[in-house]
Amino acid sequence: MSFGNSAEWMIEIEAAKPIMKRALDLGINFFDTANVYSNGRSEEITGELLKGVRDEVVIATKVRGNVGPGVNDSGLSRYHIMKEIDKSLKRLQTDRVDLYQIHRLDFETPIEETLVALDDLVHEGKVNYIGASSMFAWQFVKSLFTSDLLGISRFVSMQNHYSLAYREEEREMIPLCKDQNIGIIPFSPLARGFLSGKYKRGDVPNTARARSDQLLPERFFRPEDFDVVERTVVIAKEKGVTPSEVALAWLFHRGITAPIIGATKVEHIEEAVASIELKLSSDEMKRLEEPYKLHPIIGHT
Repeated sequence: MSFGNSAEWMIEIEAAKPIMKRALDLGINFFDTANVYSNGRSEEITGELLKGVRDEVVIATKVRGNVGPGVNDSGLSRYHIMKEIDKSLKRLQTDRVDLYQIHRLDFETPIEETLVALDDLVHEGKVNYIGASSMFAWQFVKSLFTSDLLGISRFVSMQNHYSLAYREEEREMIPLCKDQNIGIIPFSPLARGFLSGKYKRGDVPNTARARSDQLLPERFFRPEDFDVVERTVVIAKEKGVTPSEVALAWLFHRGITAPIIGATKVEHIEEAVASIELKLSSDEMKRLEEPYKLHPIIGHT
């Protein structure tokens, strides 16, 4: 989502080039985008920068969001899915998407219609695997059950909302995914940059992200959220690393598959890779988790 031009904090292709090069040099091989990010520009940038290494990487994109004014320009109907996959393939400069994800649920389309359409794309060779994004656990169970009942492709991944600052997924979704061998690839693992430690309690946020992303202060600027980030900063100082490295390392210790980070600088990539090797003791994990207070459910729409 950080590649594109629809918000002040996003970056265009020239700024993205060194980030993608560093990511590839460090062994990162999974890249996630969506057809709605900057009206398709994110897919174009991703495709252009990966076309020389296509067979060495996993490309994931999404479908559901609004791409135009018409009644068929959004949702998970068969019509919309079949139309959008071809557009995504063209922008990504590839003949197949490795992981095609539904970008939230569509409550106006029967899940059977959506799943059969996605299964057809698998059989056509346009998609290798299918995945889902944030929803309630019962909705995800229904989707998996429907696929099993029909004998068609089932979701292999869940891109859910999960971080040190938002842990509601620990109640049902994450245990479900682990039981069903579903990959867990959370978005917003740094809470839209909040867990980087750059926002201070009582200050008015004045970063490019905060100026153009109203969800950031709405979701993560409660006093109890600052309790979490301040504890993260303390432990980062003790270990001689950045708060972002600690927040991402915590996710790996919680058993996720891979976090979806939105890098806008080379150092964001380097921090993410460094976090893989960062070890947190059971006491440090406890201290990081202790300040958390329950959140209202967010991220499902």
